[in-house]
Amino acid sequence: MKIRFADSRPTGDFALVLPAGGKNRIALDSLGKARAEVDAALKRQRFEGDSGSAAELFVPADGGVRRLVVVGTGDGTSPQDAAEKLGGALVARLLTSGETHAVLDVTGLKYDADAAAKVAFAATLRGWRYDRYRTKLKDKQKPTLKELTIVGAPAEAEGVWKKRWQPVAEGVSLTRELVTEPANIIYPETFVDRAQAALSGTGVEVEVLDGKAMKKLGMGALLGVAQGSVREPRMLVMRWNGGKAGEAPVAFVGKGVTFDTGGISIKPAAGMEAMKWDMGGAGAVTGAMVALAKRKAKANVVGICGLVENMPDGNAQRPGDVVTSMSGQTIEVINTDAEGRLVLADAITYVQRNYKPKLIVDLATLTGAILISLGHEYGGLFTTDDDLAAKLLDAGQSSGTNCGASPWGTRSTS
Repeated sequence: MKIRFADSRPTGDFALVLPAGGKNRIALDSLGKARAEVDAALKRQRFEGDSGSAAELFVPADGGVRRLVVVGTGDGTSPQDAAEKLGGALVARLLTSGETHAVLDVTGLKYDADAAAKVAFAATLRGWRYDRYRTKLKDKQKPTLKELTIVGAPAEAEGVWKKRWQPVAEGVSLTRELVTEPANIIYPETFVDRAQAALSGTGVEVEVLDGKAMKKLGMGALLGVAQGSVREPRMLVMRWNGGKAGEAPVAFVGKGVTFDTGGISIKPAAGMEAMKWDMGGAGAVTGAMVALAKRKAKANVVGICGLVENMPDGNAQRPGDVVTSMSGQTIEVINTDAEGRLVLADAITYVQRNYKPKLIVDLATLTGAILISLGHEYGGLFTTDDDLAAKLLDAGQSSGTNCGASPWGTRSTS
């Protein structure tokens, strides 16, 4: 979806979107004589301006009619808090409506540049679709909205959008694409191909290790998981050097099991198709590297993705096998469906030895038990460093991402 910022409403055909929060409905003043009729229509629809709510009607315009969408922003809610819900709600309402262009007018509202840019951010994320394999969509089910113009935002808003939030949206979109693709399309080699294409021209340095290189390094834990698959394993190394020269980097390590059958300790058949998502950690790391690079982050960051497929063929590792990790530690495999920690063990050792990072954060779909513990609204966080945990929790809260921490004072490592 194309995002534009403008000082005034354009001419031509478009759907008009106006925010309204409780008693604060200053944006509706721009309707002039039609304001009274619109107020009456909103009352009939029981629209009270709750954050994220929406009401729709048609008003006279240029000798015809124009679709008007009034989106609630909450009563007394700060623009920063309401911005993302506003952007998401308007796109949800209009994405498949038949409208191709939406104009959001925030003139007169106290939207700073960042709030206005976050409207664009949320609209972009809500408008994301992946219809590549939907071959029987009816025309009315297909997205039509192609452009959003935001009117009345501060002059700096467009720059904030392009420099701060659009790169994040692009990183999120890449992650969504990677985890959405089926496992016969995204496997270790093709994951690397997609990542390299997305990172091309960003300044991120990319290195790829194949099975032979990892065997030479002694990555017996990761290779043990991969040996049951015809898909060759890969380790994807991405480096962004935006900080001070020589400064130790922050490391992100992602679990990239592109499909997880459980191996010889095979999973139940029901729901196994969802195991294409077991590379979500690697997808998140790759998307983060795209966002960091496109934002020109002033930090040194290295992203590592251990990419394997866990399959149960005649060469697969067995319960009771003993493998030797890159660190030299031997590991007895009791359950081959506990493969994620084996992949991460070698990936973490690799980043420790080669980059000596000041901080390592690993991201992984490591256990379904976290859903039992925290449900679908929170992510699990485990660390031996309470200061780090507090910083990550604060970052999650400020960005709207919920993280759950162990209720105990000392947390275990993942």
